[in-house]
Amino acid sequence: MGHPPLEFSDCYLDSPDFRERLKCYEQELERTNKFIKDVIKDGNALISAMRNYSSAVQKFSQTLQSFQFDFIGDTLTDDEINIAESFKEFAELLNEVENERMMMVHNASDLLIKPLENFRKEQIGFTKERKKKFEKDGERFYSLLDRHLHLSSKKKESQLQEADLQVDKERQNFFESSLDYVYQIQEVQESKKFNIVEPVLAFLHSLFISNNLTVALTQDFLPYKQQLQLSLQNTRNHFSSTREEMEELKKRMKEAPQTCKLPGQPTIEGYLYTQEKWALGISWVKYYCQYEKETKMLTMTPMEQKPGAKQGPLDLTLKYCVRRKTESIDKRFCFDIETNERPGTITLQALSEANRRLWMEAMDGKEPIYHSPITKQEEMELNEVGFKFVRKCINVIETKGIKTEGLYRTVGSNIQVQKLLNAFFDPKCPGDVDFHSSDWDIKTITSSLKFYLRNLSEPVMTYRLHKELVSAAKSDNLDYRLGAIHSLVYKLPEKNREMLELLIRHLVNVCEHSKENLMTPSNMGVIFGPTLMRAQEDTVAAMMNIKFQNIVVEILIEHFIKIYSGPPEESCTPPVPPPRVTARRHKPITISKRLLRERAIFYTSSLDEREGDSDSFSKVRPPGEKPTIVRPPVRPPDPPCRTTTPQKPEQKPDIVVSNAGEIPSSVVASRTRFFETASRKTGRFYNPWPQRTLHRFWKGLLQTLL
Repeated sequence: MGHPPLEFSDCYLDSPDFRERLKCYEQELERTNKFIKDVIKDGNALISAMRNYSSAVQKFSQTLQSFQFDFIGDTLTDDEINIAESFKEFAELLNEVENERMMMVHNASDLLIKPLENFRKEQIGFTKERKKKFEKDGERFYSLLDRHLHLSSKKKESQLQEADLQVDKERQNFFESSLDYVYQIQEVQESKKFNIVEPVLAFLHSLFISNNLTVALTQDFLPYKQQLQLSLQNTRNHFSSTREEMEELKKRMKEAPQTCKLPGQPTIEGYLYTQEKWALGISWVKYYCQYEKETKMLTMTPMEQKPGAKQGPLDLTLKYCVRRKTESIDKRFCFDIETNERPGTITLQALSEANRRLWMEAMDGKEPIYHSPITKQEEMELNEVGFKFVRKCINVIETKGIKTEGLYRTVGSNIQVQKLLNAFFDPKCPGDVDFHSSDWDIKTITSSLKFYLRNLSEPVMTYRLHKELVSAAKSDNLDYRLGAIHSLVYKLPEKNREMLELLIRHLVNVCEHSKENLMTPSNMGVIFGPTLMRAQEDTVAAMMNIKFQNIVVEILIEHFIKIYSGPPEESCTPPVPPPRVTARRHKPITISKRLLRERAIFYTSSLDEREGDSDSFSKVRPPGEKPTIVRPPVRPPDPPCRTTTPQKPEQKPDIVVSNAGEIPSSVVASRTRFFETASRKTGRFYNPWPQRTLHRFWKGLLQTLL
């Protein structure tokens, strides 16, 4: 089980449980930082100490083997499983490479050391700075609060108001520091999955293609590398989608923290000071209190433990609550309660007047109840006008722009989008818009369609089925995933199911032109997962499930014909699987457990004599004969492109590609063009491979990746 998410609402309460969970994140961050330092240290040793090459590789392998990813939430996606198991796979592969005495590439430092060092300094270092600011602001706020609460109510009103303003300012400053720190530490915790693995993956790739002694091993490694790159890219896309939603939630929390109460939490909770009478006088003791309105149960956890005795939480049943008159006590923000368990009246002190008002309201005290106005956003409905709008958008997109590169990913102008929506949904003449007009480009239409779907009063796949759909996507049984989602689709209301079929059919058509528009089912899932599905509550835990929403949409696209051919038969519906107590049945991709095969060896003489024979690649070296070492290309292929819209590779006259007229179907395929470029530019090195043989080899590799 991984770490529980840190909710932004907890930053406002700053409870002991929140501090304990935050401490777990800090320990994990320090462990990750130490691990990165070890990897950098071991990588440098591997590059610089060629004489100690064998021992350095073994140590680096052990370092990778010892690290295990922690994660947020209760379930990993298939891509995250691949990433979590990747270091073990890398370690096994390194041991195998060490037996064959591979050479190290010249640019290993750029591939491994610099990205990890940048991540450690820029991300982890920045997080530590946030931590220092958080601790400093917290210490200053609580110190000021303690002094503030000891102010006498008999002081001048101007002095009290000035003190209140100063406390409110420090509280807001501490709250913002806490939000920033929680957001940053969770962002690093999530982003390290690909920011740490990706440099190691690139470094390993540079090892395996550095000389012709490892060509056969590289051919075995390429399918795994491609799958892991896709997993990394998918995880990165899920992370980007989740981060946007979390930024919106963080912004809403800054504006109105009290409106984002989580389901299942107490009615109100926070710090209170209790007046306790002793033989020698009166003291005020700090408690963390939680009150549940339905059961009238007040739980008080003491924050200041007495020497020699550990006090546990007190559970009290509330009888009544009344505001304490200002002139009756030399403290501010006080109110009295009476409970069944303790005789007499208990005097409590809140942190501010507004805080006392909230406690009084929750406890049904005599203090007036105040409600902060909440502005309801303008919502759209799933009606005939909406169906007409969606059909018109789809018709124009499929007619004019289905081959547009980056379709649905490229965002249109907000002004144009609002103009189009206002014109189409005008109550006076709804639907009276010419979509074929030159005023509306494809980006505006796709953005308007996404805006309409995202702002429906209820998402297309409904709040009622949201948890069941996410649970199905989390299942380790791949057949159950499809069967459960198939069944849940037919539980949707009729108009929702009709709209979903209309949209998914369109997305299938878009993906059929992925060679031109570069939009695969995985990409469309990232875009339409948060659009067609939404959790009813705005929490960090719900944001973490966005990646599973994306998987639901991806399954709908890939299995559209089966799902919409008709409802599933009752006998074919898979049973609900029991709670997971064992490992997932979906096995991660692996290379270390593959069947070993005889390594191919290349010769200058053999290739020169049999230039036209493709079988020369598999010729085996005779006993006692040493292979010819061939210098590798200048550098290995670049890692996957991180830009939103991949750019088409520039065609150069000295590069001959068999299908140069086609656009690569994926980032991985586009990057493989480097192989052919490298093979053409190795003439300045000693290269025993004939030109025709090289061309045939790279062409076959390119077709395999495509």
